[in-house]
Amino acid sequence: MKLAIGTRGSHLARTQATTVAAALEALGHTVELEIISTAGDQSDAPFFGSIGAQGVFVREIEQALLERRVDIAVHSCKDLPTSSPDELTIAAIPARVDPADVLIAKRSAAAPDGGVIPLVANSVVGTASARRQSWLRDLRADLTIEPIRGNVPTRVRKLEAGYDAIVLAAAGLERLAHSSLEDALELELENYVVTRLDPRVFVPAPAQGALALQCRADSTDVVAALSKLGDAGSHACVTAERALLERVEGGCDLALGAYCVRTGGGYEYLAMLERNGVVVRESARGPDPQALAWTIWEALVER
Repeated sequence: MKLAIGTRGSHLARTQATTVAAALEALGHTVELEIISTAGDQSDAPFFGSIGAQGVFVREIEQALLERRVDIAVHSCKDLPTSSPDELTIAAIPARVDPADVLIAKRSAAAPDGGVIPLVANSVVGTASARRQSWLRDLRADLTIEPIRGNVPTRVRKLEAGYDAIVLAAAGLERLAHSSLEDALELELENYVVTRLDPRVFVPAPAQGALALQCRADSTDVVAALSKLGDAGSHACVTAERALLERVEGGCDLALGAYCVRTGGGYEYLAMLERNGVVVRESARGPDPQALAWTIWEALVER
């Protein structure tokens, strides 16, 4: 079967799409990529939370699906709204990579014994994420948080332009490090201190580290092809995290973290939410991740 994949044009987005393309080609399909520019790519807003409603990185790609210009969309799942057109479906969530955030710091600003956020006092940290800003302020009130935009390489380069550290998703770094693109980028992090932030403490965005493979619901052959790329464990955890996001009714400017992980015979679910400058934390354990999402939601409502 010949398939067209719609994707954003960044190195990370194309890396993700080519990974999916390679998996489909291994199953005997012919795949081509179509690069689609989204509203989020075109905006000059300094904060991601200022760009607009959730979905700014996916709407144009979903429209291409609806118009049958492409057969498949490969999204970073954390960018995907909890509500999409009824004609579309998430056919698969492949195995998730590390959902944690990472702190990349200049050696002069790194403090190995500095706790959860190992930086010297009064460091300047760059991030556009409302969630990351809230968690940083909650854990380290002395830090100065400054907005930063651009793709991963651009943000890394800005460490030499007034920032002591930046916070990025571990998944993006991991995928770029293993990119098969001909124009793959070298991030050159050897001169910096890279620290993985414990996702149980610095709770990541819902669905961070996961891809969502979307197609038209009536394209049963495409749904069947994509279903072979899905991972049941990742699907269960990511779906539970997105269920909490849907109940909170959040957008890009919402400070919400949700992290569900398999532990032994059950699941552990952790969440952080900021409201009116106050960060609250909740956690729960049990055998059913969807039920845990409800438990967390009810606890947050009570708070």
